[in-house]
Amino acid sequence: MTLHPPPTVGRIELHTYDLTLVRNGAYDPTTRVRLGTTNNGQAPSRAARIERATLTPEGPGTIAVNIDAAGQHRIESWGPGGDWLSARHLRLTAHSTECLPLQGHHPVVQRALRTMGQLHLPATDTPYHELLPAILGQRITAAQALAQWARLCERYGDAAPGPLSLRLPPTPPQLLRIASWELHRLGIEQQRARTLRVAARHAAFIDHTRDLDGPAARRALMQLPGIGVWTAAVAIGVSHGDADALPIGDFHVKNTVAWALTGKPRGTDEEMIATLAPYVGQRWQLVRLLERSGLGAPQFAPKRKLLNIARL
Repeated sequence: MTLHPPPTVGRIELHTYDLTLVRNGAYDPTTRVRLGTTNNGQAPSRAARIERATLTPEGPGTIAVNIDAAGQHRIESWGPGGDWLSARHLRLTAHSTECLPLQGHHPVVQRALRTMGQLHLPATDTPYHELLPAILGQRITAAQALAQWARLCERYGDAAPGPLSLRLPPTPPQLLRIASWELHRLGIEQQRARTLRVAARHAAFIDHTRDLDGPAARRALMQLPGIGVWTAAVAIGVSHGDADALPIGDFHVKNTVAWALTGKPRGTDEEMIATLAPYVGQRWQLVRLLERSGLGAPQFAPKRKLLNIARL
């Protein structure tokens, strides 16, 4: 166990660390995040705990990071990749990722900044791990994708090192050994199954994007069949802490931007790009600030119908 003093921050007094981005749903078998309670309803508490198991260049590893209310980090790690994860724990907790201050060009953004402060995005440094659930999120609802991710890791990923009862993502060889009919039983149809296999076959290439900046990493991923703008943004936004990884094509994000910044309950991707032009370089950081501030668009219709692929 290692104790680390809280990292120093700039002059801005209020900071929010967007730690839930590192997990894929509340039941992600690879990652758990528990956030501390707020300080009397004022500034969000810095206290949190992250437990994460993943595949690293040194092998499988597990890390647990406790952050107290003062921002001090206490770390435990297990497995061959434990030291690798420990060396990057401040990126995982968003305490050492680059955070250029957002400017309140819009009154809604100004209010969000007064409430939330500057929003810091985490970086996991594990692009292969992040790409798999991003692929699962193509063309289906978030609830379906999160359930499929959990089942995929529980059924085909190994038990993670350490005592936390976490699971690892399937390794590339494990993923390539899964028969198409087995993926179909999980609800993963042929197109997404094919893209998962692309990720497995090109895992070394994907991992090398760790050494690129966010925009270059997104461009690199989009060279692979089945990986477009949305999938690359979802994966690299988390693996790299890419503040501009705008998920163009998302079912909800364009509406969030339209509602918060133009007052319209619905918008298009083209309108979103135009509206966010003053924030180029920080568009994903801004979207997360809006979402964390509770500025989602109103719902006027029933939710999208869930299609159970496994029954077809």
